[in-house]
Amino acid sequence: MHARSLVARNLRKLRVRRGLSQEALAVDAQVDRTYVSRVERGLENPTVAVLERLAIALDIEIVRFFEKPKAGEREPETLKGGRKRR
Repeated sequence: MHARSLVARNLRKLRVRRGLSQEALAVDAQVDRTYVSRVERGLENPTVAVLERLAIALDIEIVRFFEKPKAGEREPETLKGGRKRR
């Protein structure tokens, strides 16, 4: 698996595990929401500086973006769409 694919997969997995929308993560990391979407789809090649901001926003070490999936591990889930009820 290529580095860009690993980052894409792990970013989505870590974001969803924390229950964050792309928009919430983007605000916390000070990047555009569409950029987060493109990174998660493997369409962007983020800089180390951007990965660092995303890692800080997710409260993780940056190396977590490069972890290879375990054998048989499924693709990361997505969050349910729509606004959350208060």
